[in-house]
Order: sequence, then C-alpha cells, then structure tokens
Amino acid sequence: MPRILKILRISAEAFAAALMAAMFATFILQVVVRYAARIPWASEHLPWLASSNFGWTLEFCLALWVWLIFWGNAFVVRSRDHVTFDVLYVSVPPRVRRVFAIVSGLIIAVAVFVSAFPTWDRFVILRLKRTATLGDLLGDWIRMRDIYIIYIIFLFAISARYFWQVWQAYRHGTPDLDPAETPRPRS
Repeated sequence: MPRILKILRISAEAFAAALMAAMFATFILQVVVRYAARIPWASEHLPWLASSNFGWTLEFCLALWVWLIFWGNAFVVRSRDHVTFDVLYVSVPPRVRRVFAIVSGLIIAVAVFVSAFPTWDRFVILRLKRTATLGDLLGDWIRMRDIYIIYIIFLFAISARYFWQVWQAYRHGTPDLDPAETPRPRS
C-alpha cells in the first residue's frame, strides 16, 4: 500500500508540474506574440503571428491556474504544509488532541462532502456555456463545466482526506508533536 500511495503522490506532483509547465509555456507564447506582432517584418511575413490569433492564451492560462490551485490543494499539499492556529491544540493532553482531531475532522469532511451536491446542481448550467476563446484551441466541444469540474474533484478529495485523518486519529491517536513544537511550561 505505501508503494501505491507513493506512486499516486508522485503522479499527482508530476501532473501539477505539467500544469505549471503548460501555463508557463503559454505565458511565454503570449509575450512572444505580443512583441513579435509589433515588429513590422514579422507582421508582414508571418500573418499567422497576429496577436488576434492568440486570444485564447489568456483564458487557457486562467483555466490552467484554476486546475493547478485545486489539483495541488487536493492531491499535492499535505496537511502539515498548511498554516494552522494551534495554540489550544498543542497545549492540551494527547487524549483531548485526539478528540479535537476527530470532531474537527468530521465537521470539515461532512461539510465539504455535503457541499459537493448543491455545487454539482449549479454545474448543470455550466454544461451549456461555452468558453469565450478556448474553442479556437480545443474545438467547440469544451464547456465551462469541463474547466471547473476540478472543483468537484477537489471537494471529494478533501472530504476523503479528512475522513481518512479522522479514521487514523480514531485508530492510532494523533501523531506526537515534534519536541521543538511542544509548548514549554512557564517558570
């Protein structure tokens, strides 16, 4: 099981890296086209380089950005990487920490899971809406729902992660705190 999880984690990171690379390449393309279109020789001899042909690049970068944010937070960013306000959590005994982890994890997991269904109902209208310019690049089949479907994936992934954390806290308790993070009694 740990080997499969490691492969999944590396694959998720590779996909996020591919999204970043595609976004960067599209951004560079935007810059090249914007400045090359101003050069008289290029605009005369390379008519396909007209900036009006590359209007899709802005929307494509935005779509990649949306995917990168939700994909990364669902599958790449670990819980310990998030900023937390845990003054109360670290100052209580391990048994109370376990209760905190289970109760807060259940609240978050259930709330996020339940929110996915009304969100999906709103996505129904997005299957009808076309993108402004991505049809030029990807064809007329792409719809707004296809771009924002990552949000539904994000909701289910976050819910599953919190249910897993609750299960781990229930079975094994909370992980021991790093001695550097443990609060020291005041003298």
